[in-house]
Amino acid sequence: MSEKRKSVIITFKAKEKRSDKSADKVDIVRSVLPKGMQTYFFDATSLASGASVPAMDQDLIAYDVNQYESPIVTARLTKAEIEELSKNGNVAEVEEDQVCYAIGSQFGHLQFENQPSILAETVPAGVVQIKAPQGWPSSQGEGIRVAVVDTGIDYNHSDLKANYRGGVSFVAGASTPMDDHGHGTHCAGTVAAAINGAGVVGVAPSAYLYAVKVLDSSGSGSYSQIISGIDWCIQNGMRVVSMSLGGSGGSTALQNICNTAWSKGLLVVAAAGNTGASVGYPAKYKNVIAVSAIDSANALAGFSSRGPEVDICAPGVNVLSTTRGGAYGTMSGTSMACPHVAGAAAAVWGAHRFASNEQIWNLLAYYVDNLGAPGWDASFGYGRVNVDRAALALTPAPVIAKKGI
Repeated sequence: MSEKRKSVIITFKAKEKRSDKSADKVDIVRSVLPKGMQTYFFDATSLASGASVPAMDQDLIAYDVNQYESPIVTARLTKAEIEELSKNGNVAEVEEDQVCYAIGSQFGHLQFENQPSILAETVPAGVVQIKAPQGWPSSQGEGIRVAVVDTGIDYNHSDLKANYRGGVSFVAGASTPMDDHGHGTHCAGTVAAAINGAGVVGVAPSAYLYAVKVLDSSGSGSYSQIISGIDWCIQNGMRVVSMSLGGSGGSTALQNICNTAWSKGLLVVAAAGNTGASVGYPAKYKNVIAVSAIDSANALAGFSSRGPEVDICAPGVNVLSTTRGGAYGTMSGTSMACPHVAGAAAAVWGAHRFASNEQIWNLLAYYVDNLGAPGWDASFGYGRVNVDRAALALTPAPVIAKKGI
């Protein structure tokens, strides 16, 4: 019986620090595999819009992340192969891949009561709560690219198809980034459901939506898929990355790719988590904006994670948005708070088109509506995001420290 393989993430040293500077990182990984094993190393950035990793044996799927700041390869290896690779002088670390989940699906099941009229347009309460409509004369996020890294997007939905611009799937067997769960579509609607006279409206109703499918039909995926998805976002010109997902354990490679995204000018936003306790990953990292959830009365939601890494808060209880099959529904979770902030970032960036990601963060964090204790606190971060104030403000805003490890 052949030894069981497990998914690992291999972080390589920078080339100038490798013992063999001429060796390719994929070739190094191949060197520990059995001869003739047909492992396919997908370059995440080579997947065309609308494409997917093909359905094939999971043991044969690997990813090659070509970021100089984060040279990473993911693969499925045996214990012996991991031990051999760990001894290679070109390798910085080999860590076990981890499972991640859509945050919110286990707490906020879709409710289909109070459907918005197809003959009129509903501005969801959360969108109103963060003063997005008041900010629309300044910007609706026109043309700002927002990647929803999630279960995909139902890009045929009448409220989403006008702003949908493409995407990829890192879920083997999912031939397109179409949502087969519902979570990603709900998040996408909060970001950028279009103004079209029916259904609902998102925070940035003219932003461009991209589906980066890293979670399957059950709402689960892996850190290696998230890393590959972020790599695709970097290489394909995304401005904002919205991640309503997470796991309980840290990862050097995941932190490295988030740091790389920040250094390349992207703004990465993530749900803090629904444990009612400490913030999860990747929201815990310093170069990721961690979003906690509040209710309509501006109280912290009981399920919302909180702690020293929380940066900002947004509505996350009974949030009305789009879902699969052209429908609408309400969900609760920090998953629902995260796209409010991602949409706010797109709208504010549309009003300050030549600003850097750091300047957009400073605007979002400084021009908040303070909740709780004055200034920053572990429940609300700097406060509730306010689209109108941040969009109208002059740049640069005062420098605001990002929290996290």
